[in-house]
Amino acid sequence: MPRLVKVDELMSRELVTLTEDETLAHAQQCMARGRIRHLPVVRDGQLVGLVTHRDLLASSFSIFADVHRSEQRRVFAQIAVTELMHRDVITVRPHTPVSEAARTLLKNKYGCLPVVDDEGVLVGMITEADFLRLTVRLLP
Repeated sequence: MPRLVKVDELMSRELVTLTEDETLAHAQQCMARGRIRHLPVVRDGQLVGLVTHRDLLASSFSIFADVHRSEQRRVFAQIAVTELMHRDVITVRPHTPVSEAARTLLKNKYGCLPVVDDEGVLVGMITEADFLRLTVRLLP
C-alpha cells in the first residue's frame, strides 16, 4: 500500500510575504525579483490575504490601458496591497494529504494554497510547481 504523502513534505517553507501596509509596487518588485507568482499577506504571522501575479496583471490592464509605465509605477507605489488582495483565501494544514490539496487546486483553478497551522499562522505554501516536482520524482 502506498504511503500517504502530506502537504508539509512538499510545501515551501521559506516564503516571501507582504504586510498590509506594503504597496502594489513593492509586491511587483518582490514577484519580479523572486520569480514568484503568489505573495501571502500576513499580520503578526497570521495569513490575512493573498496577492497574485494574475491580480497585478489584471489591475494593470484594466486601470492603466492607456497610461505610460512610469505613471503606473507611481500609482502602484501609492496603493496598499489590501486594496487588491484576496481575503477569503482557502488554506490547508501541514498534515493535509497532498491528494486533497491537489483536488482543491484543480477544483478552484488555484495556483497555490497557503499552509497554516491550527492558529492560522502561515507555515508554508504549496504550489503547482511543487506538484510538478513530485510528478517528476515519481516518473521512471
